[in-house]
Amino acid sequence: MDYQDKTLTCQDCGQGFVFTADDQAFHASKGFMNEPKRCANCRQSRRNERNGGYSQAPREMHPAVCAECGTDTMVPFRPSNDRPVYCSDCFSKRRTGGGARTSW
Repeated sequence: MDYQDKTLTCQDCGQGFVFTADDQAFHASKGFMNEPKRCANCRQSRRNERNGGYSQAPREMHPAVCAECGTDTMVPFRPSNDRPVYCSDCFSKRRTGGGARTSW
């Protein structure tokens, strides 16, 4: 199919942007049915907001005791009694092979 460049209007900022023939062919090859609604800058801004931008709420942290060194620590998940929990130092040592590894 022959594609021609189209000028579209961004729904966020109202500026015109070009939906190139190459982009149209790419969209068609991926099975996308709709034309883009946002310019590249607004798409990037939305992506940043969704994927860890400054508006992201802080993680809920939970208290735990490290199974290796016994220090009090905070972890970003609710600990359960069936698996050991490690402080960040002990966890790093275990990941790099600095400590004995148990099978889980």
